[in-house]
Amino acid sequence: MGLVLHPTRDVTEVVGIIERWAKRHHKTLMVREEDQHRVSSCIVPVPADEVAARADALISIGGDGTMLGALRSAIHDPKPVLGVHLGHLGFLVEIEPPELPDALSRLLSKDFTIESHACLACDVCGDDVVAFNDIALVRQPGSGFVSVTLAIDGQQYGYYRSDAVVVSTPIGSTAYSYAAGGPLISPAADSVVITPSAPMAGISRSVVLSPDENIRLELRPDSSPVVVEMDGLVFRDAATEGAVDITYRRKAGLVVRFDPLRYQERNQLKMTLLDLPFLPEQLRELLPEELRRRAQQEIPPPC
Repeated sequence: MGLVLHPTRDVTEVVGIIERWAKRHHKTLMVREEDQHRVSSCIVPVPADEVAARADALISIGGDGTMLGALRSAIHDPKPVLGVHLGHLGFLVEIEPPELPDALSRLLSKDFTIESHACLACDVCGDDVVAFNDIALVRQPGSGFVSVTLAIDGQQYGYYRSDAVVVSTPIGSTAYSYAAGGPLISPAADSVVITPSAPMAGISRSVVLSPDENIRLELRPDSSPVVVEMDGLVFRDAATEGAVDITYRRKAGLVVRFDPLRYQERNQLKMTLLDLPFLPEQLRELLPEELRRRAQQEIPPPC
């Protein structure tokens, strides 16, 4: 099994749980050579580009960002990725540290389901990158606006002049795109959404496209230098010319799910933090059982 660690958080406790389980079950653990100093000597260090290739499954320890990194690392040979939660608000990670021993045993016995995720396969001025959440063209502070033309399947449709242009997958619709005013897209949908952030001219609303349409964003001569971000990470800084070609790739990532209904209920609760209204009875159903019984006794039903 390959371990993918949050870049800054203390992962000692979680890695210890996994290591003790692996020792009991005679399983080998691997980690990137760069992370060797963060784990015990019993965990095998390997080159970063070999962790996913040599592992039967990956264990992501962190939040959604770490999970996205694990999915990207296995893009050429997708492996099941189990997410262990150390972050804050997240929509991909299912397991809490105390649940790990049972989760690992279920992983070993193949008692789980796979949730497949699509990605955006992007050609950024000749360099190939993938994004499971989004790819964004963002202006440099103080340097004007992002100005790009939009073409779909070779046909030009208009232009953007804004602080940023965000192209996202359905799971990425709750991230940068949503913050920029874009719609929430069901994870079950196959679609791509393009959302401008703080538009000044040109296309000012989100555009939802078919997964089979090819997207091209090309910098205009009047554009400010542009930062290209992939899943929130800077891929290219201060680009002044060129284009980004984007296609949608299905089943590019495999996420381990043990209890899809429970996972969905957790995400419903997280969605309330994004100002989505819930009925009172729905909110009660998301409470722990003891608090739910107390709420049923103390709170009158809605009229």
